[in-house]
Amino acid sequence: MTYQTKSWGSNIPTTRSSTTNDPAIVERIGRLAAANAVVIFSISTCSMCHAVKKLFRNMGVNPTVYELDEDPSRSGREMERALIGLIGAIPVVFVGGKLVGDTDRVMACHISGTLVPLLKDADRGISSTEEEEEEEEEEEEEEWDPDSAHFG
Repeated sequence: MTYQTKSWGSNIPTTRSSTTNDPAIVERIGRLAAANAVVIFSISTCSMCHAVKKLFRNMGVNPTVYELDEDPSRSGREMERALIGLIGAIPVVFVGGKLVGDTDRVMACHISGTLVPLLKDADRGISSTEEEEEEEEEEEEEEWDPDSAHFG
């Protein structure tokens, strides 16, 4: 059995629950998921969440973990409801900004050997983005002419 990853967005079914209708929450989840190579939306007391976090850490990956139940604002609970409505379970894992899925899908990818290539692709994506930003900064520094700078 092969699982495919999906980009967060229109590829995610939104019909499971009426609690997922808040586009601001879905947009926030998407932004958080895309900000780091590996993102796990978790509940601190969930044993399956713990197992998934441990899997990634044992693989040498340091995931960004959002403990939804520890969010002091109400948005953690809202994100939890949205993710359960969209996916059906917590934890929800994103690699390289792409949805991998819940525990079952993550474990299936790991067993089938498709998880490591996803992680490598995500790492390359993050690395190339950082390199592009560094190149842009260097170009900006080269373009700056101190003789033309005016203060005041």
